[in-house]
Amino acid sequence: MINELLGIGAIYFLTLVLALPLGHYLARVFKGEKNLLDFLRPVESSIFRLSGIDARREMSWQQHLVALLTINLVWFLLAMLVLSTQGSLPLNPDQNPSMSPDLAFNTAISFLVNCNLQHYSGESGLSYLSQIVVITFLQFVSAATGIAAAVVVFNALQTRATDKLGNFYNYFIKSLTRLLLPGSLLVALLLAFNGTPMTLQGKQELVTLQGDSVAVSRGPVAAMVAIKELGTNGGGFYGANSAHPLENPNYLTNAIENIALVIIPVAMVFALGFYLNRRKLALMIFGVMTVGFVVLLAPTVYYELQGNPAISHLGVNQALGALEGKEMRFGAAASAYWSITNTVISCGSVNSMHDSFMPLSGLTQMLGMMTNAFYGGCGVGLLNFFAYLIIAVFIAGLMVGRTPELLGKKIEAREMKIAILVTLLHPLLILAGTALTAHLYTGNPQEYAGWLANPGYHGFSEILYEFTSSAANNGSGFEGLGDNTPWWNISTGVVLLLSRFLPIIGPVAIAGLLARKKYVPESAGTLPADTATFGVMVMAVIVIIAALAFFPALALGPIAEHFSLY
Repeated sequence: MINELLGIGAIYFLTLVLALPLGHYLARVFKGEKNLLDFLRPVESSIFRLSGIDARREMSWQQHLVALLTINLVWFLLAMLVLSTQGSLPLNPDQNPSMSPDLAFNTAISFLVNCNLQHYSGESGLSYLSQIVVITFLQFVSAATGIAAAVVVFNALQTRATDKLGNFYNYFIKSLTRLLLPGSLLVALLLAFNGTPMTLQGKQELVTLQGDSVAVSRGPVAAMVAIKELGTNGGGFYGANSAHPLENPNYLTNAIENIALVIIPVAMVFALGFYLNRRKLALMIFGVMTVGFVVLLAPTVYYELQGNPAISHLGVNQALGALEGKEMRFGAAASAYWSITNTVISCGSVNSMHDSFMPLSGLTQMLGMMTNAFYGGCGVGLLNFFAYLIIAVFIAGLMVGRTPELLGKKIEAREMKIAILVTLLHPLLILAGTALTAHLYTGNPQEYAGWLANPGYHGFSEILYEFTSSAANNGSGFEGLGDNTPWWNISTGVVLLLSRFLPIIGPVAIAGLLARKKYVPESAGTLPADTATFGVMVMAVIVIIAALAFFPALALGPIAEHFSLY
């Protein structure tokens, strides 16, 4: 047990050691300062020249959003076309069929919004062309979109008063060329040298130790897994995701993938501090996020190492912890750690089956997605936290009789209304989707029997988890759910769209409104937003608005299931 705990402690420590200099590097990249990869500038200039884009033209916040939404629409149409016709297209050595319209709709939206919810099994549901042209491509550009949107907010928080917030395409391309592409190349090489396949050949016939003949799926796995983690995407090449021995062969690759998925969200927090020269603010944000992360991680590791009491009553030795649905090469502690890093961060990749975790571990996994503010995804994690920050500044200012200001910009009713709408949208989408689905199932359980293998407390948790994962743009699931149906594909697809773009539009709009306001130097009447005391206020806002809204639903699912074990 001690070795397992030391292992996850070392992974987190290495993540922080790498994230701090990466944050400093990213601040230099987006400020246009000299950095290590400046030799790529001619490549970027060529891309802009071929695209007819003037990367030096500054945009207003409305122009940023128009560019972001327009280019995402083009990507969605391209993805739908390829997925719907992949059976007739090249690079399909295993002869996988085309997707149905509703499944193609869900898959295209899912990868477009950086969620990677998979209602299909990777190796049998997609051709190599789809894996490369749709899945891997969208994993790169969706992550770059979130990072670019976050940099727009960075610009708005500077001391100047302006309506020009940089150029979306400049930030987008630099996110790819200076971060995601070189980072993914490094991770892919490390994975390939450890046994992850990287080929365009079809299935390979093997004879197992038992003498059985099996056909093992291969493909361009290493490249996809690298950006899957680094871009906080989460969708696996194989149906078992990173629990599959070819996608995650050993403890070293497990550590590499786990560091890769956490490093950019943490580095973006540090980048904010370097970009604005407000390091205390970045430390406050990092502190709040880390406290939330540890509060969710500790009970998960504890319950998974203790094992299942229902199995203990049968006299089964659980010295190694609750190992159902977990890989022996990783163990219970590393699986628990992965489950929380991948739910507080909107990545959604798994190295074990969340459906088999202890009930309260499932609760902490869902809470990580329900709060959706502890580290988060590439760029969008900071955008979600920004909305809570606005609310906390406004409430705290009114409580102590000080001017609600954030970094010298007054917070007024308009910004507050947008922040409230963004934060309340999240529980609305989750609870409304869960309620509608539960109503359909209870109204006609025979017709929808294929949805739930377990219709009790755990079945309700499966429904709740699916909509929580969709709304948080996470993508993981309690996989006892039969989700490849028109209802699930369309309903979660709509939730995916709303929960991705409205939480980007809202913070960018707030940023644009703040950027136009005159900078007011801090005075004795200003509420400081970079102290530990204010961090406690932000955490209270997150708990009250996000976590408590879900308590009744959690009581019906994982909490009730927990007590049923005893």
